[in-house]
Amino acid sequence: MIICLVTDRRRRSPIDQAGEAADAGVDLIQVRERDLDARELSDLAAAVVRATRGSATKVVVNDRVDVALTCGAGGVHLRGDSIPAARVRALAPPGFLIGSAVRDAREAAAAAPASDYLVAGTVFATASKPGMTAFLGLDGLRAIAKASPIPVLAIGGMTVERAREVAAAGAGGLAAIGLFAEPHRPIKEVVRQLRERFNIGGEKFL
Repeated sequence: MIICLVTDRRRRSPIDQAGEAADAGVDLIQVRERDLDARELSDLAAAVVRATRGSATKVVVNDRVDVALTCGAGGVHLRGDSIPAARVRALAPPGFLIGSAVRDAREAAAAAPASDYLVAGTVFATASKPGMTAFLGLDGLRAIAKASPIPVLAIGGMTVERAREVAAAGAGGLAAIGLFAEPHRPIKEVVRQLRERFNIGGEKFL
């Protein structure tokens, strides 16, 4: 499975998380600090990249292709309203990861050819989006996974307890903020429990 830690510096320091996540075997860290300007975001992302150096953990930057390339990140996560993945692919160097946010099977089919993975959400209610009332649910996640030839990560309300049903719906992994933001809950233990429940033995897709 693919495990993606999404940052929120208001809840926990991304740099502190990065070292712990790399040691725990987290596959991806998505630097998602949308209120930062380009320079601040680049400085933070570069620090996260440094903290994961020497590990298998890859760092992607939320939506800012320019920042991702400048700071040496491994890729970019494109929002649903961002530039098309195909355009980024044409400009990106070999090996540059592209993740695309999708909300339905139609978007999944359109984004998949130029992407390395998709992030499908919002699946369940989540504190990160308190005003949201419409959610994909497991049926929506299942439809996206069925339409996608590449791994789909579920996002929104992810918990260790939900990992098994997310896997059963066809997801290749999950992405989360809150699941990794509790300072007294070791990321390594969360990762161990997730992989155990996903029952895929930590298989890598990226």
